[in-house]
Parts: sequence; structure tokens; C-alpha cells
Amino acid sequence: MVFAIEEINNDEALLPNITLGYRLYDNCVNLPVALGGASALINGLEEEFIESDCTGITPVLAIVGDPTSTHSMAISKLLSPFQIPLVSYYATCSCLSNKQEYSSFFRTVPSDNFQVKAIIQIIKHYGWTWVGAIASDDDYGQYAMRNFSEEFKVFGCLSFLETLPKLNEKDKIFQIVNSIKQSSAKVVVIFAPEVELMPLVQEIVHQNITSIQWIASEAWSTSTVLASKENFISFGGTIGVAVRRGLIPGLQNFLLQVQPDFDPDNNLSVQFWEALFDCQFQENKMIQNSTIAPAMKKCTGEEEIISLKTAYSDVSELRVSYNVYKAVYALAHALHNLMSCKNGKGPFEGRTCADIANVQPWQVLEVSFTTHLGEKVAFDENGDAIAIYDIINWQRANDGSVRIADIGIFDQSAEVGKEVSLNEDAIFWNSDTGKAPESVCSKNCESGTRKASKKGQPVCCFDCVPCADGEISNQTDSIICLKCPDDFWSNEEKDQCILKEVEFLSFEDAMGITLTTTALVGAGLSICVLAIFIKYKNTPVVKANNSELSFLLLVSLTFCFFCALTFIGQPSTLTCILRHVVFGISFVLCVSCILVKTVVVIVAFRANMPGNNMMKWFGAAQQRGTIFFFTSVQSMICTIWLSVAAPVPAKNNKYQNSKIILECEVGSVTGFSFLLGYIGLLASACFVLAFFARNLPDTFNEARFITFSMLIFCAVWITFIPAYISSPGKHTVAVEVFAILASSFGLLFSIFAPKCYIILLKPEQNTKKVLMTKGKI
Repeated sequence: MVFAIEEINNDEALLPNITLGYRLYDNCVNLPVALGGASALINGLEEEFIESDCTGITPVLAIVGDPTSTHSMAISKLLSPFQIPLVSYYATCSCLSNKQEYSSFFRTVPSDNFQVKAIIQIIKHYGWTWVGAIASDDDYGQYAMRNFSEEFKVFGCLSFLETLPKLNEKDKIFQIVNSIKQSSAKVVVIFAPEVELMPLVQEIVHQNITSIQWIASEAWSTSTVLASKENFISFGGTIGVAVRRGLIPGLQNFLLQVQPDFDPDNNLSVQFWEALFDCQFQENKMIQNSTIAPAMKKCTGEEEIISLKTAYSDVSELRVSYNVYKAVYALAHALHNLMSCKNGKGPFEGRTCADIANVQPWQVLEVSFTTHLGEKVAFDENGDAIAIYDIINWQRANDGSVRIADIGIFDQSAEVGKEVSLNEDAIFWNSDTGKAPESVCSKNCESGTRKASKKGQPVCCFDCVPCADGEISNQTDSIICLKCPDDFWSNEEKDQCILKEVEFLSFEDAMGITLTTTALVGAGLSICVLAIFIKYKNTPVVKANNSELSFLLLVSLTFCFFCALTFIGQPSTLTCILRHVVFGISFVLCVSCILVKTVVVIVAFRANMPGNNMMKWFGAAQQRGTIFFFTSVQSMICTIWLSVAAPVPAKNNKYQNSKIILECEVGSVTGFSFLLGYIGLLASACFVLAFFARNLPDTFNEARFITFSMLIFCAVWITFIPAYISSPGKHTVAVEVFAILASSFGLLFSIFAPKCYIILLKPEQNTKKVLMTKGKI
């Protein structure tokens, strides 16, 4: 402060013809003393007052100080009624930004609000969402912690929150240390002055607690006492925000000019000299009326300060001192602006100017200037300076000492979200990996999972639950899984919806090829048997089996085999209609033929009995008419069914959520039931008639083959029902095709295999004589 005032007084451009004076008080780190000093400054030094002393200008126009927030709050309330500016260089409590309470308070150090923002930006940058916090038990620590908690809870959680005791209470210190040890948080933020933090630091080092990333507030981030070789094992790598470092040309030479002054009212320089050179002045010894210790050398006053490397002469880390320097210059520029004011363009009522010979304190409130370093100094509406911080890192120097290295900067005026700039390569991490630690209660939930809160724990502690089938999450830390649209399904990673696999009984897959081949073989065999019967139509075996009904039965069987093909391939409106209509009509035609053949066998037997002429009532015309009638009924059922609710292709998601099963919906269940029921009715009637005719004489044992064929037919379709219901997807259609083919082959082989055997392999038995005598057919 003294250097700045003398520099201003020697500057002809700034406040020409005006000399600044000053008076210095020590607050002794004690509030009553600080208030006493402030009172003395605004009241003057006289012990007796007269009434005239209560008018005129105040003894001082402004006060620079106090460095502590609590002291500044009390002093500012004392000065506010008089509108005397108080410009602090180190009081950072955000509470002092309240202009309603502290109307004349200004500061050249940024508010803790900005310090908290800087720390929050650093924590965000490294993704630390699980941290511990410690604060001192004063306005500085508690206000800073409150602001930090509000900002941090937006994206993270506090593992623990502790308050440092004002006194060195061992039990409380142990409690805080235990909280640190028991917490899984690897990052701890501390808002506390150096003095109050010292006992905790010592206990942490004593218990050898390492692998903690400490985040330091500006109150202790540059402390050379804490940043020592002894503490480095636990506190090395500390990252903190620090008041911006500045350069003050000429300050070092000014400091080195100090000389002992034996003023009885201020012996600070003498005490400083004796402590610095470890000696004692004879004059000081006489004042103290004490003897010089035997080992204490005598001070001469000629010792050279420049020969010693001490914190006093080191001007490489001017942070708080630079703020004092800016505070003095802010007041000087404010006075200079008042002096340079021109009437009619002034800042006061009526655009008037202040009387420089009679300046009032409240007039020294507005200022904006640029330092020799190019840094702009101004105060906002709350009296706060533009916030710029250095971001520092505790590192080990080459000589083994601890150096406080600059690794970045926080600039309030930068683009939102980019206020913090870090030099990653310059950071020292005090960890085994040499990399930034990870401090999260639970690791991020990757895509394909969602967060599920743990009962009784903070929201930052959660489990990652995989999304259910058919649901996805395509972003980190998703709280819900999104359901895929109807035609989509989740992939294996559950991070995107993909089109469902479409499944149907295809001609290309193995099952489709097998069934298609089987159906074609069956149709081919039916045609071959038909060809054989046509070729040998005049032989006794063919004639005895009613060749016309046999031909019609073989044609219907051929259609039965071919109708199986309509069930294979991608369903369409046409194939859905064809498969059920062709199936229903061809099988009714087939069973009708068998039923008529059975009736013919029974009638033929009755006709051979004496006096029975039934055969003339059930001749060829009646047989054709019966078959036509039975088939027409099925055709009518199909027509009504198709006109009411025809089968249509549909997508089935009921059985397999991950697949779309293309199938044919029957449309009307009633219509489909009538179609199947009618086939079953004819088949049952045929089976019953054939069963009762099975014991007819051997000459007419056709009934035995019909009975066996219908037994196979009914068995196949009875077992088809449970198999059809229990088969999923395309296997449902495969079971239906299998039933069609199995029943068709059963009818073909049971009825026609014995006849083909005799026609082709035993032609000698294909005579009327053998047929009538042996009755093998």
C-alpha cells in the first residue's frame, strides 16, 4: 500500500498537484481491534472533540481493508451510514455483495460466488460427481459451502459435509478424518483459511492418508506453510483456485530499502530485522530492559537483506499484494476522475462535479481503469471486481521443495461453459496411475441400461439395470428404457431398435424344402396311380373297385397334396384364401368319394342277397350326385365364410416378441370351424360305415382298407389339434401341412397300395376267376 501511494504521488499524470496521505492500522486478527481502528480512522486521532469537529469533511475518504470477511462485514456496517468506501483486498464472502446491507463495500478480489463457479467447472471437467466437502466455521466457509452445495447438487452428490472447529478440538478433527477415510469419494473440497486448516492437515499427514484429490479454495491454495515437503505425500497434486498473480515493477527494490526504526510507537521494523537476521539490537535490549542471550548475536543495522532469500523479498507470487496495489490505484483513479470532471458533464445531480478541495466520501464510488499489465479494473453493481482466478497445482520442484504451479485460468468474461482453461499436460496427479482420479458413487450406466436408485442412498448411487427385451436406452445414464415400436425390436446391446425378423414357412428354408418335396412326391404318386388305373381300367381289380370313383378319388388326393403348397411361402390375400378353400373342398371331395365307395360296398353286398334290388337305387348317377351334394355343401360354407370375413395375412407378435410371424388369420373362426367340422363329420360317418362293413365276405373286403385309411385319417387330425396349438411361429403352419400330407399319404397307401401291388407285381391274380374265388381285394 505504501509503495502504491508513493508511486502515485510521484506520477505527474495521475492526480497532479495532489498528494495522497495514509494511516496504517493492524487488526491483530481480532474483530474489536479492527473495529477500533476503523473508528479511529473516521473520527480522527484527537482524544477531545468539539462541536465543530462534527461538520466538514471526514479525516479519511476511503479505507483499504479488512482482509477477512467477518471483519469487513462489521466495518462496512459501521461505515455505510457515512458512505465511506471500504475497499477490501481479500474479503471474499459472497454475502458482502448485498448492497442493501453493505452499500459502500467494494473489493478487488473476486466474490466466493465466482470461486465456487471455478471449482464447479473443474469438478465438471473431470466428471467427479461424488465428493466430500469441508468448511471453516465462519462466514467465509459457511457461505462458500452453501453456494457450493447448491451448485454441485445439480449434477453431483456430497458424500460428507464437515465443519472445521475454530479451536483445535482433537475429537472433532478425528471425526472429520474418519469421514474422509470411510467415504468412497476420492475428491475433497475445502473452504477454510490456512490457520484453521492446519490441525486437520497435520492429522491427515500423521495418519498417512493418501490417494485423495484435494480441491483448495483461494484461502489456502497458495499457502507456503501448508505446501511443504512434509505434507506433500498426502497433499501433493492439490488443485486450487488462487487470486490472480500480478507483477508490480519496482516493489522488490522498495522492500529491500527497509531499515530499522526505533520509534517507540511502532517497533515492527526492529522486530522484523531481528527475526530476519537472528540477532538483537542493543537499543532494543535497553528498551526491553533485558539482557542479550549468550548465543544471540548483536544487530548492527548494516546487514544486507538482499543477501537472504526469504518470502519477504520474493515478489514472484504477488497475489494478495497485487489486490492491495489495485485497491489503492482504484481510489486514486476515482479521485482523478473527480478532479478531471467538467461542469455540465459531471456524474452528480444536475450533471455537476465534485469540489476536489472538499471531496465527500460518497463521491468516491465509481471507477474503471486498466493496470500497467493491461488488466481492466472495475466494479459491478454489487461492488465486485471482474473475476479472474489462476488455477494452481502443488508440484515437487527439482530441489525437493513444493512449488505452486499455474495450470490454468478462470475468466468470468469468457464464453459460458468455457470459463475454465486448463493445461492438462502440466498437471501433477498424486496417484499411482499418474492420471486424474475417478470419484463417482456409481459408474455411468452405458447405453442399453438404465439407472435404478439404491434404497436409502443419494441419487448418485445407483445400479445399472439392463433394459428389458424390446426396450432400449441410447444414451449414458438414462433413467428409463424406451419401448421399441411394434415392428421393431431391441438389438443385443439394447441401444437401438432394429426391424424385427420376419418369419414364415418359406420355400427356401430346410423345413419348407422338405415339405414341398414331400407334397410334390405325394402328388406325383397320386398321378402315377391314376395313370396305372387308367391303363388297367379294364382289368378285374380296377373294375371291382368302381373305376370312376377311384379316378375321382385319385384326382382329389392330387389336389390335397397340391393344396399343401399354398401353406408354404409368404402369406398374401390370395394364398390365404386359396389355402383354406382348396384344403376344405379337396378334402371333402376326397372323403366324399371314400364315403360313397363305402356305401357302394355295403349296397353291393345287400344286392347279392336274394330278392334285394338296392343296387338300382344307388347307381352311378346317384353316386355322382351324392359326391356333388357333399362337395357343394362345403363350397357353400366356404362362400359364406369368405363373404362374411375372409382369411387375410396378418403379423403375429403374440408368441415371439423378437419376431414378426406372418400368418393367415382365419377371419371368421365360426366359418373355419364349420369347414373343419364338416370334414370331420364326413370322415366320422365314413369310418363308422366302413367299420361295420369290415366283416363282409372277402370278395368285398374293400371296407377293411377304407376302415384302416379312415383310422389313419382321423388319428392324424385328432393329434394335429394339440400339436397345432402348442407349435410357435412358422412351426404352426408346418404342423398343418404335415397333417395334410400325412392324412393324404395314409389314404393313398391304405386304399391303393394293395391294388397297385396286384396290378403291377401279381398280374396273374388280376383275373376275374381269382378275384371271385380268393377274394383278396
